[in-house]
Amino acid sequence: MPRGGKKGHKGRGKQFSNPEEIDRQMRAQREREENGDAERKSSSESEEESSSEDEQNQKRSGVEGLIEIENPNRVSQKNKKIAEIDIGMPRELSRREREEIERQKAKERYMKLHLEGKTEQARADLARLAIIKKQREEAAKKREEMRKEKEAQETRR
Repeated sequence: MPRGGKKGHKGRGKQFSNPEEIDRQMRAQREREENGDAERKSSSESEEESSSEDEQNQKRSGVEGLIEIENPNRVSQKNKKIAEIDIGMPRELSRREREEIERQKAKERYMKLHLEGKTEQARADLARLAIIKKQREEAAKKREEMRKEKEAQETRR
């Protein structure tokens, strides 16, 4: 047995609704729906007001309904109608999108300068390539000389 002498909920009695009660609730709900349809047809303005009140009551549940607080930092999302949205107007880019576009443009500028050989890295690469070309040319000359010497030695024999 747990400390404190508290008992669990497992042994509690269960309550079941009898079929008559369920039928009565279903009839009452149908009547409310039928009456609601007639009221909606008669006054469309009151429907808008009541629906907004219903939404407020549904949104404010529990303690939230008791306390009225205006939070200046809270940004509520306002639904826009399709008629209000102007498709022709250019949409403002977010900070991330702007930064991404700037990065791409900077990369393109750098690559253009790099291909023209105007960046420091391009100059270093070109200098490295020139050194490697010289080394390869010298190695090719040495190989030619070695091959000529071998041919000369073979012809002497």
